[in-house]
Amino acid sequence: MNIRAQVSSVFHLDKCIGCHTCSIACKNLWTDRKGAEYMWWNNVETKPGTGYPTKWEDQEQYQGGWERSGNDLKLRSGGRGGVLGKIFHNPKLPTMDDYYEPFTFQYGDLTSAPAGNDQPTARPISMVSGQPMKIEAGPNWDDDLSGSNVYAANDPGVVKLSAEEQAQMFAIEKLVMFHLPRICNHCLNPSCVAACPSGALYKRGEDGIVLLDQTRCRAWRACVSACPYKKTYYNWQTGKSEKCILCFPRLETGQAPACFHSCVGRIRYLGVLLYDASRIEAVACLPDDQIVEGQRSLILDPFDPEVIAAARDNGLHDSTIQAAQESPVYKFVKVWKIALPPHLEFRTLPMLFYVPPLLPVISSRDSGHVENLSTDLFNDIDQARMPIAYLARLLGAGNEGLLRYALRKQLAVRIYRRALTVGDIDTDQAARMLAEVDSNVDQAESIYKLTSLATFDDRFVIPPAHREEAIEMMQDPLEAKQEAGFGFRVAPRRGL
Repeated sequence: MNIRAQVSSVFHLDKCIGCHTCSIACKNLWTDRKGAEYMWWNNVETKPGTGYPTKWEDQEQYQGGWERSGNDLKLRSGGRGGVLGKIFHNPKLPTMDDYYEPFTFQYGDLTSAPAGNDQPTARPISMVSGQPMKIEAGPNWDDDLSGSNVYAANDPGVVKLSAEEQAQMFAIEKLVMFHLPRICNHCLNPSCVAACPSGALYKRGEDGIVLLDQTRCRAWRACVSACPYKKTYYNWQTGKSEKCILCFPRLETGQAPACFHSCVGRIRYLGVLLYDASRIEAVACLPDDQIVEGQRSLILDPFDPEVIAAARDNGLHDSTIQAAQESPVYKFVKVWKIALPPHLEFRTLPMLFYVPPLLPVISSRDSGHVENLSTDLFNDIDQARMPIAYLARLLGAGNEGLLRYALRKQLAVRIYRRALTVGDIDTDQAARMLAEVDSNVDQAESIYKLTSLATFDDRFVIPPAHREEAIEMMQDPLEAKQEAGFGFRVAPRRGL
């Protein structure tokens, strides 16, 4: 076994309220510079919807991620050598229109306008050209427009549904939406790293965070094409690519990333997973219906003595192993199995997992009477407002069984807590529901506490960075004291 540590995260979609506080925290900290106006390292999308950039899930259009070629994998965007043929024209790159043209307003017109009978207005101007413009898109232009025949109807996941399922979702009484926060997944098998001709992208050995060395970046933009989640961006001002760095300078000082720290709904969890790096390629080559369980099998039990011994032999510190044992991500993904990775069919093995939203239809109102739609509470899973097939394509690589299991366990815990607090459900029935999803009262209490009553320290288990053991500590501290652990000592210039 080649055991390594990976800082991973879980987003609980049942708790996200779509407030975009996380996006603003990231924007103010990292992407408020010239050339980065259109970048949202953290963005929150409304699903169903086309997303940001538009239709990023459609790899027939963008050719991102990996695909199986016999028993091997190959980049859909082509290898490093093929980049030369696309250096002047790459039709698979997202355009400015696929993102949006960043804009601001001429607020000075509100105070400098001469006296008159008309109310002064602040006209929108482009942050790229500085010229007046008409706003036509934004980072979440379809925010809360569930059921729209412009956005939701063009969602790549919706298009693949049957006509009956689409009709069900767009029926007025069943309109539904949920919010999907997205950051870089810091994948185990990152296609952006594999595609970069200059070797600027790399995965940190100590925690698995995928970073981009801008001093080596040559603006090939192969990383933008190769990332199927479109979480690598090109800065048109500096001529360099940029991406989410999981706020690693904060992690190294024991702080949660800015988007995690600021989350109003407390939907975010961060922790360490131990995994077997020697099996990455074999798992990534599995068929779609096996790949979710295959990725789970990569994640190792941090309490297993053999795993602990192999981890120590591979240089992992005891504090990292202890953090893995306390990791909330391990519980959600491996123990409870209610968190699933997004679009695992892209075969990058993302290390950001989502707890799927329940979205149940519990009752209906008819002529002033409220009626329960189902006598069997588990039937509500298949009668949910969001078709199971849609959620399974988004979070389970199309495996509906795994998604149903996650939703049923969540519902069983919810019913169990209702039996305790409200008392309108028999506790024996609630216990039987827990047993049907391989759970029990102790596990239900643990899930309830971590999702509802968790403290800051429960949600974010950050291992010590041990920078005293890193190569940077060999530098002269007086020469390197102005470094912040990222970026440049001097400003970047185009072509360098």
